[in-house]
Amino acid sequence: MKLHNLIFLGMALGLAVGLALWWPLRDAAPQDPKPAYFQISLWWLNLFGTTLFMGALKMIIAPLIFASIVAGVTSLPDMKELGAIGWKTLAYYAVTTTIAVTIGLIAVLIIQPGKKGASVEQRESRVVELEQRRIKYESERKEQALTTEGAATADYLAWLAAQEGEKQSAGAAADKYSRMVGAEGRGAGAIFKEDILQPILMNPFASLAANPPNALGIICFALLLGIACTVVGGELAGHIVGFFQALNAVMMKITLWLMLISPVAIGCIVAELVAKTGPKVFESLAWYCGTVIGGILIHVILLFAIAATIGGVGPMRLWRGLREALMIAFSTRSSAATLPITITNVTKNLNVSPKVANFSLPLGATMNMDGTALYEGVAIIFLLQIYGGLVDVPIPLGAMTTVLIFITAVLASVGAAAVPNAGLVTMVIVATAVNLPIYYIPLIFAVDAFLDMFRTSTNVLGDSVGAIVVNRLERGRLGEPAPT
Repeated sequence: MKLHNLIFLGMALGLAVGLALWWPLRDAAPQDPKPAYFQISLWWLNLFGTTLFMGALKMIIAPLIFASIVAGVTSLPDMKELGAIGWKTLAYYAVTTTIAVTIGLIAVLIIQPGKKGASVEQRESRVVELEQRRIKYESERKEQALTTEGAATADYLAWLAAQEGEKQSAGAAADKYSRMVGAEGRGAGAIFKEDILQPILMNPFASLAANPPNALGIICFALLLGIACTVVGGELAGHIVGFFQALNAVMMKITLWLMLISPVAIGCIVAELVAKTGPKVFESLAWYCGTVIGGILIHVILLFAIAATIGGVGPMRLWRGLREALMIAFSTRSSAATLPITITNVTKNLNVSPKVANFSLPLGATMNMDGTALYEGVAIIFLLQIYGGLVDVPIPLGAMTTVLIFITAVLASVGAAAVPNAGLVTMVIVATAVNLPIYYIPLIFAVDAFLDMFRTSTNVLGDSVGAIVVNRLERGRLGEPAPT
């Protein structure tokens, strides 16, 4: 069997094993102790899936990004060509990310999942809970929680946030919530300084050694090193160029070796996820999940159309060329971990020049997050549809709020790390921009891992289509034939 068929078989078997483990415990509460066989099964699944396979992929990410970009830049004929590839790549990323957010906002505003199904009950329950909290506050503090106009006082909001923080910190998703708290309250200046400028200027060895790797710092230093090698030229720089081109070829070979164990590892990853969550988590958030997946499906169709009309690669050929990378992205939920396979698929199966792929794909895995951007816009508006108008969410969902969500979702997606659950942290930026308390975000934690599969696959597809488009536009300069 071909590798992609084995990967698909591994995912199917993983789904079956996960359901078999989940079924006997389907009625148990999350905090109930689990039997020994369940804990042991999860340990082995985690060992072969997340620990070994994901760890091995993450092990080669940093040297692969470094080597591929230096090799890509130094293989270009001149700096003019680097500039042409660079601006076309960045322009494509900006356009498709903007389109993705627009699709997501249109979908969530039309479907309005926050006003359907269990979301209505969720709002009613929250109204009752807030009334109980108000009574408790007034009895403890001996002061009014609301002003004469019915708005919450500043002291009451601070007290309420503290109460909710204690509640979330004691829950099953305490680690995720603590990461969100650490990202709360940062302004645009702090975000630019801490998430963009400081990573770029970090020591390159520290960037390579960081966990996860500082991809932005690696990319910028690799670009600088590649440009310097091209400018210096001659035999002296040729030794450095030869080293990185050889290192890039070696990293690709290691990637192919890792792919041999991918079917078993991916089956373990899927089994672990299904065993932990099960299908019941989607009952209360079915409309929300449907909206996110529907928006992603529309964007995927658009990406296939772009590949066919501009990139010259038809839908079936695109799917056959990328199916291994998309399946691994779907199961691992990390576009960075999938990067070695993405580069291999794009260059070997779709005839994209390594000069383009080695530059655009590492950059895309860091900056081009179509699925994440779409997801964050949908998630914030979904929460506003449920809780908008309550005393702690005073801003109504109107045109200006929607525009603000649009802008911040596009910008926040650029800073999202290419690792699982990174979208939850950048979502804090979008929520803070519209004064949505972050203690409402855990409502969607239950289905985040499932939806992360779809948005990560979309991120990888968007990066790959970008490489295809730029390769076709630059084929004359590169002196290579376009994909056929």
